[in-house]
Amino acid sequence: MKFQTAVAAACLLAATTVIRAEVFEQILVKVNGDIFTKSDLEQRQVAMLRQKGQQIDPKNDPKNEQLRKALDEITPQIMVDVVDELLLSQRGKELGYRLSDEQFKSVVDSIKKENKIENEEQFQAALKSENMTMADLRRNLEKSMIIQKVQQNEVTTKIGVTDEEAHKYYDSHRDTFTSVPSVTLREILVATTDGKGAVVASDDQATARAQALRSRVTAGEDFEKLAAEVSDSASKANSGLIGPVSLTDISPDLKKLIDTMKVGDVSPVIRTARGYQLLKLETITAARTLPFDQARDQISDRVFAEKRKLEYQKYLDKLRTQAIIEWKNDDVKRAFDQGLKQIQIAGQ
Repeated sequence: MKFQTAVAAACLLAATTVIRAEVFEQILVKVNGDIFTKSDLEQRQVAMLRQKGQQIDPKNDPKNEQLRKALDEITPQIMVDVVDELLLSQRGKELGYRLSDEQFKSVVDSIKKENKIENEEQFQAALKSENMTMADLRRNLEKSMIIQKVQQNEVTTKIGVTDEEAHKYYDSHRDTFTSVPSVTLREILVATTDGKGAVVASDDQATARAQALRSRVTAGEDFEKLAAEVSDSASKANSGLIGPVSLTDISPDLKKLIDTMKVGDVSPVIRTARGYQLLKLETITAARTLPFDQARDQISDRVFAEKRKLEYQKYLDKLRTQAIIEWKNDDVKRAFDQGLKQIQIAGQ
């Protein structure tokens, strides 16, 4: 884990710049008494724009149109995250969760080791490059740890998957546990062009040669050996081997031809863009549905993930309903409501 990644995983990093400089501090929202300010929002916005790799040059955007559009896109999610983080942190503190000195030291030691930081001076320099102090790092790591523990203990540990739920999921998603039929072929190509448009043989010459090769194969010569010796295709290096190839990925005409063949059969001479081709059907694998018992672990993981997502949203809804949220800015409140609506639509 890179130093920047390790710190970002704990919390959004403090930004070194803000979108607009302000002399005063404006409170945007209070959540059970905890405040979130305009400067806090601007830092979040800058951090998210960086995460998305968006760099807006004021010279190319003198009217701030691109910036406003970008902020309109990211602010709804930011505000939902902010409120939820405050609520989860508050709940964790109610439950007595905290980051001990030993836990903090262990995390710091891991960051140093993974980033090959050999001494305290290098570590402090790395923190400074991220515009952070050791206190900032501890506060962010503690918040992250508390939120994770609340999620785990208040939601995840209370979720289970019954046999009835697993069977219901399996029955309604059987296609996801069914393999696609596939074939393995070998080819011999007699080329009429070199792949760049230059003619290397006439149609009559290529046809005659391909027919002669087919006769040799049907008379008992080894297709694999012939492909390695005479084929003009790149597959020659692999004795003409093609595949396995999903039957859904081949052309309708070729699938129609394969449907008439048995394993070991050699096709008639086929006209292709580069010349004339012979195909041998090596193997064909029919569609197979994984039995429920063999798919049980996959099913459990998927059902568990779906239930966890649903129950986590229910838990957050409950915390929001019980909270005292005081909005001090109508635009930010609208962004929050829009973010909630986006989550609701995504979950449908």
